[in-house]
Amino acid sequence: MKPVSSHPRATIVVPAFNVAATLRETLAALLAQTFCDFEIIVVDDGSSDATAAIAASYQSDPRVRLIQQRNRGLAGARNTGIHAARAPLIGFCDADDIWERWKLGAHIAHLDASPEVGVSYAGSALIDDAGALLGQTQAPRLSGVDAAHILKRNPIGNGSAAVIRRAVFDAIAYRPAYETSRDWYFDETFRQSEDIECWMRIALTTDWLFAGVPGLLTRYRISAGGLSAATDRQLASWENMVAKLTPLDPALFAQMAPIARAYQLRYLARRAISDLDAGRARALVLQSLRQSWRPLFEEPRKTLTTLAATAVLCSAGPSAISALMTAKESRS
Repeated sequence: MKPVSSHPRATIVVPAFNVAATLRETLAALLAQTFCDFEIIVVDDGSSDATAAIAASYQSDPRVRLIQQRNRGLAGARNTGIHAARAPLIGFCDADDIWERWKLGAHIAHLDASPEVGVSYAGSALIDDAGALLGQTQAPRLSGVDAAHILKRNPIGNGSAAVIRRAVFDAIAYRPAYETSRDWYFDETFRQSEDIECWMRIALTTDWLFAGVPGLLTRYRISAGGLSAATDRQLASWENMVAKLTPLDPALFAQMAPIARAYQLRYLARRAISDLDAGRARALVLQSLRQSWRPLFEEPRKTLTTLAATAVLCSAGPSAISALMTAKESRS
């Protein structure tokens, strides 16, 4: 192992809350990165399981540091990691997700070649609780991204996809009056939609560009069960994000918010379908169509699939959807 620099090129922040079941797999993948000049900061966010002990066991590797704090949520754990980071480039990997071995190197090369890009990201393959591939991907738009694209389709995709320049966070840092220890970059009042709120503030208040690199470089875990129960909270957080940021560009939000809301509702409907919640899926699909028909014209296949799956779930019941999912898995 090479000696660890006191000024590594990259810091990988791992927010961790009660993730004893997956943390080892996440850290193993990060420590196997082909680009070697990095540090890992695991932020234990008030876990009550063995998360902290597992992270501490890795500190024999000088690249790994553990910070423990009272529970502040995902945004708060990321903020603590950013505050402690020693590198000019900062990536995030949630403690139940997995980076491919070449991910960090791909983003380093991208950012080195593109000094105007502040946020580098890539696509993701979705995995289940056991780590098995679901045959679904997040394959985002990689160039020409502006605030409207982020609001409507969030090309970054998930919180484990991005590697970001420290200078970007310095540009959006702020400190609430009651905060005594460090700045905020992600808004800690958000327990959901904290990612897109941060990306939107970057897009609306700085000149840094968003751009992606090809490939599915993150394996993003989708936990089964309880998905539809969280859709109300997720939608409320998304609406809070819109309300908070609208004053930054009222014209943009007036034009794009109904379309973006339709996409958000369609996404939540798909989550409800995965959880076999027919009533919730139907309500969300209808709300999406009432907001805008643009998703149907812009992404007809995905929208029609969502409508068809909702119809099957409502008419034939959960067993029909389960059979379709099983058939899909057997073909993949």
